[in-house]
Amino acid sequence: MPLFDHLGELRRRLTVIVVTLLIAACALYLFSGQIILFLVQPIATYLSSQPITALEDLPSVLNILDPLGGFTLKFKVSVVFAAIVTSPIWLWQIMGFFLPALTPKERGWVIPTFLAGVFLFILGTIFCYSIILRPAFQWMLEQTIDYANVFANAPEYINLILLFEIGFGIAFELPIAVFYLIVFNVVPYKKLRGSWRTVYVVLMLISAVVTPDASPVTMLLMFAAMAALYEGSLLVSRIVLHKRIKAQNAAGQAGDDDDED
Repeated sequence: MPLFDHLGELRRRLTVIVVTLLIAACALYLFSGQIILFLVQPIATYLSSQPITALEDLPSVLNILDPLGGFTLKFKVSVVFAAIVTSPIWLWQIMGFFLPALTPKERGWVIPTFLAGVFLFILGTIFCYSIILRPAFQWMLEQTIDYANVFANAPEYINLILLFEIGFGIAFELPIAVFYLIVFNVVPYKKLRGSWRTVYVVLMLISAVVTPDASPVTMLLMFAAMAALYEGSLLVSRIVLHKRIKAQNAAGQAGDDDDED
């Protein structure tokens, strides 16, 4: 298409994304209070010295320091959850914009990639919510409990929880990145398989950067999850691209034989 047609297409898709996000954010704002309570539920034990036995008890231990704090927090939570809920729509709009530039064979990967991306992001947030939040906050609060009381400031707690959730959601996209490095022959499968020590060190560094706290427990859990995803992505690549990988291995073996000669 001509340049202005591309710009018109981009504007149309951006309009769809923005309108969808606004509608979803407005709808979710009505339930943002319940969403906030849901977010802090895994760490309810650490919000007060008194045991929290029910979701209804949480408002009595969470605190807001300024009059606009409640609105700001609810608005932020609504926007973030709107982005997560509408991720299938805006991801599809982004991929749809680049779709005409792909070859027919490459277009066959679009829907599987789209579905895998959404699934892995959601899987990352579920993994974080159910496994990571509790030990992460336990470790962080234990660093203070011996010399001070921790004030349960709701915006700070929610911001940290959202950082955890988004960080793990993005980190769980690793298999897609690894798969397409192999598909587009940026890095051959044999090299990725053989350089596992280097890859593991890189994954450890990524885990340290992505996790917003300094907890070794959180970092190790993140590393374990990413290592499992990395190995899984190599397995899937070997199954799906077995013919190419076999040919590359044969070519590499032939090259080694020639060098010996």
